[in-house]
Amino acid sequence: MREYESTLIIQPEISDEGVAALQARLDGTLEGFGTIRLIYDDLGKRRLAYEIQNFQKGRYLMLRFLDSGSSIKAIERALRLEDSIIRFLTVQVDDAVEDVAARRAEAAEEARVRAEKAAERAAREAEEAARQQAEGVAAEKRAAADAEETDGEEPEETDEDDEDDAPVAAKSKRKAAEAVRAEEVSR
Repeated sequence: MREYESTLIIQPEISDEGVAALQARLDGTLEGFGTIRLIYDDLGKRRLAYEIQNFQKGRYLMLRFLDSGSSIKAIERALRLEDSIIRFLTVQVDDAVEDVAARRAEAAEEARVRAEKAAERAAREAEEAARQQAEGVAAEKRAAADAEETDGEEPEETDEDDEDDAPVAAKSKRKAAEAVRAEEVSR
């Protein structure tokens, strides 16, 4: 037996139920040819390098399976006929898999690890979204409070003494800028 990997790009607007139905159809196709499915992984939506069939994004799926090699053309034909798949690529990963049961066990462990990582990533993304939402709410409250404070106040009057301090401030800014320039030149 040989190990193959198919990477599929499906239409981005397909729902999770639609993806599950597509997976069931692919499993049926693989079983019909006597192929052993090892790993099925949903890699999520990603931006495409170029537009394909008027899609700028696509949902990536990865499928690994064991087959003798005789049914690859028929499997690719079934993938080509599926309307929701916009691109696919099948490559041979391993030339000879001797112990199929051991490879299945490895694949099951790999799928479990990937699922755990996906769950952790989803939890982090949810926490980040909640934190950003809380920050947005806090910023809106501060902006509303600042707006209420400025509505009730009269504009401040400037003293004539402030005008006398303006040339002094300008001189100190010029001196600081000259010091920075001199430091840059010395480097």
